[in-house]
Amino acid sequence: MNDFRRVLKYLSPYRKEAIMATILLALVVVTDLSIPRLVQVIIDQGVAAGDMPLIIRTSLLMIGASVLSATFMVGNTIFAVRASKGFEADLRESLFKKIQTFSFGNLDDFTTGQLLTRLTSDINQIHMIVLMGLRMFTRAPLMFIGSVSIMFATNSQLASIMFVLLPLTIVLVAIFVRIVQPLFTKVQERLEYMNQVLQENLSGIRVVKSFVRRDHENQKFEGANVELYGTSLRVTQLLSVFFPIIMALLNLGTVAIIYYGGLQVFEGTASVGQIMAFINYLFSTMFPILMLSMMAGQVSAATASSRRIMQILDSEPEVQDKPDAIALDEMKGRVVFEDVAFSYRDDGGDPVLTDVSFTAEPGETVAILGSTGSGKSSLINLIPRFYDVSGGRVTIDGVDVRDLRMDDLRRHVGISLQEAVLFSGTIRDNIRYGLPDASDEEVIAAAKAAQAHEFITGFPEGYDTMVGQRGVNLSGGQKQRVAIARALLVRPTILILDDSTSAVDVETEALIEEALEELMKDRTSFVIAQRISTVLKADKIIVLDDGQVAAEGNHDTLMETSPIYREIYESQLGDGGEVQ
Repeated sequence: MNDFRRVLKYLSPYRKEAIMATILLALVVVTDLSIPRLVQVIIDQGVAAGDMPLIIRTSLLMIGASVLSATFMVGNTIFAVRASKGFEADLRESLFKKIQTFSFGNLDDFTTGQLLTRLTSDINQIHMIVLMGLRMFTRAPLMFIGSVSIMFATNSQLASIMFVLLPLTIVLVAIFVRIVQPLFTKVQERLEYMNQVLQENLSGIRVVKSFVRRDHENQKFEGANVELYGTSLRVTQLLSVFFPIIMALLNLGTVAIIYYGGLQVFEGTASVGQIMAFINYLFSTMFPILMLSMMAGQVSAATASSRRIMQILDSEPEVQDKPDAIALDEMKGRVVFEDVAFSYRDDGGDPVLTDVSFTAEPGETVAILGSTGSGKSSLINLIPRFYDVSGGRVTIDGVDVRDLRMDDLRRHVGISLQEAVLFSGTIRDNIRYGLPDASDEEVIAAAKAAQAHEFITGFPEGYDTMVGQRGVNLSGGQKQRVAIARALLVRPTILILDDSTSAVDVETEALIEEALEELMKDRTSFVIAQRISTVLKADKIIVLDDGQVAAEGNHDTLMETSPIYREIYESQLGDGGEVQ
């Protein structure tokens, strides 16, 4: 519940709306409690005495009370919806902004499906309980207290029946809540897992079809769906048993009031109107308990959702600015790795990089070569501080990157990753994603350098062609070229190309390299490539093997000194130097 109380702090900006909703709900209770008393007056003083004018006047008062109750309820709904919707929007925005601050290490802890569930289903659970609270929570206790007070003030002997009903009802509610609370937590966990399976399947649907794995994916989703169904069914079954028991208690209370009340009417110590009023007040007493018990499950679900949301909000970015971080206006681009060690977790896991040391001078092109899993991508991720080193340090122009403001650092770094991620929008918008104010001329120049201009202008809409979700309407090579153009447009001091031409043909790759040669002259560039032909002209080649620098030098030097490099070269280009 502590997490739930913390989440409720997001309701503070809507305190006025919440207070107005509560006041109007209290007025609803007052008007509703007056109606059974007016019924008693009509029966005892109007019908029994044959006083038609009294019946008419009291009936008009009942109509007025009903109209007032409806008016107050409408007002309560308006203010409650404003407060709860504002609360929901602020909480979702805060959660989204928190995720944006996460470093890569934080994002490794959560799957996309988990984050989506917390941004949607979990927040909706809490929103519903806030809305129900502003519309019911206040009404239930006030209605209960008011009804019991009037019952004892009217006829304490009949009211004593409540001493039997209330303890039984409260015990049943407590048992129900104790059983159902962990089940609601499981429902959210099952829903999260199902969303994760669904998200993965939809993202990789082409792979599923390519490998004819439809049946496997169907079984996987069916398993997740059945688990969710089973847990939800268990909750529903408990509800279906609980509510009839409560209704049976309510009916027993009604029978008891009619029986003992009838005896009092015969004795002349009670009136028929009192009995009618008592039955109404009994329902007014028991229904708040029924409503609260109905909401107990929702409260349990909201509590579980609050705990999951606070898990995100309480997470601290693993990589963040120091309080005295240095602002960076200009950068020359001298990058130095000094005895760098790195592992993805600080729990003593296997290191990905060990004792990596080298220097990239301003304007140099440094190629990173190595087998799959040798640590190439991990190495370049340390330059813009996507991760922090576990040991040693990475410096730029002599300053440890951990001492620099991250936003300033990353503004000087242009990156084209191996997986070219594009966003929904036009091709133009995707290219100028890192520099939204770029002119059309700058966009076209970057596209030409990335050998993307020709295929873009081949579309009927040209640069205004809409890119489908994740660039689905572009080929792999086209997406990579757009991503390279996006990196070039920001005119970075440091350019990182992480196997960014793996999906283009050799001819196009050669054209891209030719265009990049001129653009790289004044930039420190890091190129990761699987094809050794891509790195032949690099000023420096770093050969990684099992997370360590196995060799360093230019092509000619490495051909003489590095058996690993020579083996890679001969396996790809052979003795003749032709691309296979």
